[in-house]
Formats: sequence, C-alpha cells, structure tokens
Amino acid sequence: MRKSKPKKRIILPDPKFNDVQVTRFVNNMMYDGKKSTAYAIFYDAVELVEKKTNESGLDAWKKALNNVMPAVEVKSRRVGGANFQVPTEVRPERKIALGMKWLILYARRRGEKTMMEKLAGEIISASKGEGAAVKKKEDTHKMAEANKAFSHFRF
Repeated sequence: MRKSKPKKRIILPDPKFNDVQVTRFVNNMMYDGKKSTAYAIFYDAVELVEKKTNESGLDAWKKALNNVMPAVEVKSRRVGGANFQVPTEVRPERKIALGMKWLILYARRRGEKTMMEKLAGEIISASKGEGAAVKKKEDTHKMAEANKAFSHFRF
C-alpha cells in the first residue's frame, strides 16, 4: 500500500482552443514525447472534420467523446474460488480517460493513410454514434448487463 495518494498533476490548456481536455487527448495520443507532432495531428484532424461535416470540429470531437465514454464496466472479483465479472460504475475521471484511449486506439486501427485522416474519420463516425470505439462502449455495457446478477459482489 502507498502511504498517501499521489498529487493530481496540473495540465495546462492547449494553445488553440484553450481547453484542458484537448491537452489530455493529445498527451494520450503522443508517441516518444513528440507533443508538437501530436498537436499538429489533432488540429489537422479537427480541421478535416470541419470541412467534411460543416460543423465545429471541436464540438464534433466533444460529441464523439461523449458517445464513446462508458457508464459501467466489469471488474474481476474472486469470491470463494470463483472469478466473477462484477459490474461497477465508472468514475467520471476514468470515463473520460477510457473514452479518449478507445477513440485513439480505434483511430489507429483504421484503414486511411495518415493518422490525421484516421482520427478525423473516427471522430466523425463516433459523433454519429457508430464506429469501432462506440461499438467497444456498447460491448462493455452489454457485458455489464449480462453480469448484472453478480452486482451484489460489489467492492
């Protein structure tokens, strides 16, 4: 056990939209400490979303993120020699983190040529309520629904 809870790190808002959420997203997307490259990819993807959908790119991204964030998830719990998948509520902080990670993960798996196009495509499809990241959320919810019988084993 740790002695005390670690301090929350303060994240500065991004330069263009002045939004802390964007910075967190870019930090998740970044490889090898290349933050300027990650910012460039994100901003270009948002611009591409604006061109394709004729609405604010940032709003589309926020909508996509809301569509991807899970409300419940299952956690493994060992009770009397058996493992149970116990459905639990997701903390607000973790909700956002999972949503961002899934959006990035499934954007990377898409078939387009550049990461900018992949991310833009995933944002557009997620804001419409479709795409792989939204499917992941729905699968998580289905799993929690299927294991609702074990919810009395909550931590």
